[in-house]
Amino acid sequence: MNLEHKFCALGTEVTVTDGTIISGYASLFGKSDQGGDTVQKGAYATSLAKGRSIKMLWQHDPAQPIGVWDEVREDTRGLWVKGRLLTDVAKGREAASLIGAGAIDGLSIGYRTVKACKNDKGGRLLSELELWEVSLVTFPMLPDARVGAKGGDPEAATLRDLAAAFVDASSLMARD
Repeated sequence: MNLEHKFCALGTEVTVTDGTIISGYASLFGKSDQGGDTVQKGAYATSLAKGRSIKMLWQHDPAQPIGVWDEVREDTRGLWVKGRLLTDVAKGREAASLIGAGAIDGLSIGYRTVKACKNDKGGRLLSELELWEVSLVTFPMLPDARVGAKGGDPEAATLRDLAAAFVDASSLMARD
């Protein structure tokens, strides 16, 4: 199976309650990512209707589950998730600490493309995706969707720009 990943920052609507409850958007409709792909409204509907448990992973590593997504749903804006970090798991405790400090602020989806077509910008319009997991990640694919409290830090902005450059270079290398 060919599993793909798309990155999105937690965004300004994300909430972290009691250091363990996370909610926000894992994917935004109509936003072109740095790879040129755009997720279309309704892309997750068929997958979510199957009722499969969507895993919460650390950096897309299937050997490192760190929590449970209690709610995963589409709305008019994108794919909204709400879940709990498991602090009984060492990596879950680490994730809670890193999120609390603002060191981690990204979400990324792991999925299989079911239906897509080329868009006019050289990327793809993703119309049906089979969602497998939503991970907490260091470098999100949509650098403009950030946790508001940490977004003004010039050092963080430099790191985001550097991460974007790595993603761009990786995309170019993958196309060759």
